[in-house]
Amino acid sequence: MDLNLGNTLPLEPGTMAGVVGLGVAGRATVRFLLQEGLRLKVCDQRAREQVEQEQPDFLEFLDAEGVYSEFGTHSTAFLDGLDLLVPAPGVPLQSPLVTEARKRQIPLAGELALAAGRFAVPVIAVSGSNGKTTVTGLIGHLLKAAGKRPFVGGNIGTPLLEYCLDPAGYDCVVLELSSFQLDLAGTFRPEVGVLLNITPDHLDRHGSLEAYANSKKRLFAQQQEADVAILGCDDHLVNAVLLNTGVVRFCFGFGEEHACRIEKEGVRLHLSAEEHFFTLADTRLSSSVNRLNAAASILAAKLVGCGNEAIAQGLASFQPPPHRMAEVATINGVTYINDSKATNIGALAAALSGCSCPVVLIAGGRDKGGDYALLQDIVAQKVRQLVLIGEAAPLMEKALGHLVATEYASDMAQAVQAASVAARPGDTVLLAPGCSSFDSFSGYAERGAVFAQAVLALQASGAKQALVGVRSCAR
Repeated sequence: MDLNLGNTLPLEPGTMAGVVGLGVAGRATVRFLLQEGLRLKVCDQRAREQVEQEQPDFLEFLDAEGVYSEFGTHSTAFLDGLDLLVPAPGVPLQSPLVTEARKRQIPLAGELALAAGRFAVPVIAVSGSNGKTTVTGLIGHLLKAAGKRPFVGGNIGTPLLEYCLDPAGYDCVVLELSSFQLDLAGTFRPEVGVLLNITPDHLDRHGSLEAYANSKKRLFAQQQEADVAILGCDDHLVNAVLLNTGVVRFCFGFGEEHACRIEKEGVRLHLSAEEHFFTLADTRLSSSVNRLNAAASILAAKLVGCGNEAIAQGLASFQPPPHRMAEVATINGVTYINDSKATNIGALAAALSGCSCPVVLIAGGRDKGGDYALLQDIVAQKVRQLVLIGEAAPLMEKALGHLVATEYASDMAQAVQAASVAARPGDTVLLAPGCSSFDSFSGYAERGAVFAQAVLALQASGAKQALVGVRSCAR
């Protein structure tokens, strides 16, 4: 479904725009639109007191600017007089407010549509179901190693409109983009688009894998001749992406024909007559998942002019973001791994694939509409026991419980305790939930931190360190 009503947005001074949602992205949107001279309305479903606790200075700023505000509701009366509606990425596009705006033919725009045409430097945009935060951060890190000055933002933390508010000092832009942002991308065009993979995620919002994949493919919709598309071509949905005429296609993965090919100890780059091997053996990127992330990042860095030596230095010094296959401790020969960021079934499968020893898997949380039956093969191959938490536990047991011993835990501490009892020396206890965290936690970071605390408490309770001679699971 195309939710963008036209390519020309009414951003002239004096026109009236409505901003829905006052999180980090929404607040940057407000500042940007006011800088452009627009009149504003804002609304947020949270009570004013909640928003004020989070950002008291921002509400004072709104009052000083004379911005009309609604809190605790998204009323359709809010749309009266609007020339443009800007929903924050987290606002469902099937919500009554957005649906009514479409009926009234009020143009819709997201952050990307507002920023389109305002980048004075090359843009590298990264999307995919899994790995996009690591790849975005790694590309930025490689560019810095090469002496460049990148703005790194988007879904990764710093709103992309912060660049438009203050573009001075940057010579390139690297953005992590979610499907939510791409839904309202308008005429946004990256010179380099990177699509890592497409696995079922956010189906509770998109409704189907096809609709979700179509959102991801919008990354390339506005690209022009000589722009670059970097694709994880081992993924059949990514490999099937159709590009505009003249867009240059580069693939990464395990295929012999790929421009960046995964090998056992690293990544081999092959561009035209140039070939170079980047070793990852002694880096934090040596796992099977991170070799793929490194391949995509190497291609992007190379194609915007970074040299091999600088790329190698950046790969060696890079530290992946937390809660992604992070080793917490080894207790009695059992290695405990925190992959709380595995919030969909594709990420869960990738985490299991990266383990070479038997796994006691802690999974579950809030269901996102994925089909857990897709995990049956990898669970049968890798998992010794399944410990389930959260709202999705019954759904996961129904899909997987016939394959492996399964038990429920009421909270994370109980899950870690149950996993420690089930695990044998040489096993891995892996937190890879395959679900969102919002049934019990504020986000995946809190969930991962609680897991790590429970593991360290187990260690401190008197459990012995890794047994001599017991092999720990390689990642």
